[in-house]
Parts: sequence; structure tokens; C-alpha cells
Amino acid sequence: MKTEQQYFEESMSMAQYMDQMTTHLKEPSFKVYESFNVNSEDEVFQLLKEHKPHILTITEDWCGDAMLNNPVMRKIAEEADLDIRCAFRDADTDLIDRHLTNGGRAIPIYLFLNAQGEVIGKWGPRAPQLQQMVTDMRAQLPEKDDPSFEEKQKQLYTTLQEKYVQDPQCAKWVYEDIKAIITKALS
Repeated sequence: MKTEQQYFEESMSMAQYMDQMTTHLKEPSFKVYESFNVNSEDEVFQLLKEHKPHILTITEDWCGDAMLNNPVMRKIAEEADLDIRCAFRDADTDLIDRHLTNGGRAIPIYLFLNAQGEVIGKWGPRAPQLQQMVTDMRAQLPEKDDPSFEEKQKQLYTTLQEKYVQDPQCAKWVYEDIKAIITKALS
């Protein structure tokens, strides 16, 4: 069984990953990347520069949450001069199966690895405020056996993706929650 460090070593950089994206989410992902900025004065960057974890991202380019979260995490990694790489969830499910969310293969997941390649922190797939927003929106959907369910669910995902790009608060929630997890892991 491969270690998280081995997956990291075999994976592409986040920049390469975003450049090679092929789905309709590539352009919105770059819009988030271009519009979001970190605060270099935040204390978390001192911790990151001190501890120098590397970050393994479990992702796929069809994922709306990855469309928002990957650019935010990339900006954090770039500011702290950290190596961030991406492994595809569906290429080898052994990795994601070690890091399930409520029993499911939810992505993206970010694993913070120390110099020895051990997992010292984990974040994903959503900031709590975004999870609440998704939960509230899903509660408005008809029952799964309703003929309109699939269409309404598709509309929900489109609405969410648009909000993720257009509302800067979404990226801020992600940023604040990631900072809290990193601070806890490295303090």
C-alpha cells in the first residue's frame, strides 16, 4: 500500500493540475484564483514558513467544491512557498478511502504532511458555512423519486457554482476555516 508521501511524490503540482483541467469548471476556478488574495500578515503564514508542510490534494476537475477550494489553497501554498500537489480521487480510490468524510468519498481533501511524510492535518471538503448553505439548499429539493429531482439538483449545483465564483465571502469562509485547521495542526 502506497503512503500519502508516495502519492504526493507521484502527483502533479496544483498549477499543472489547474492548467490541465478539461471541464467547464476550469474558467470559474481561475476566476476564483485571480480574484482571491490572502493576507500575508496573517499569523498562519509564520507557522507555515516555520514548519514547511507539503500539501497533498485529493481532487477531480468536475467537482464544484474543488473549483472554489483549490484556488484558495493554492494561494495559501504560494504565499508560504509550500509544495502543493494533486492526486485524482478516481484514479486510485485507496487514497480517498483512507480519508472519507461521513463515510463518503467527498472531495477536495487536503492533507498536510510533515518532512517525514506523515499526515499532520486534514481539511475538506467544505467550510462549515458552505456546508450549511448546501444543506439548506438541498432541503428545498423535491424527493429523489420526484420526476423533477434531477433537473432541480442540476440547477442547485449551477447556482452553487455561480455563488462560489461571484460571492467573495465563499472564498473567505474557506480561507478562514483552512487557517484554523492549519493553526491547530502546527501549533
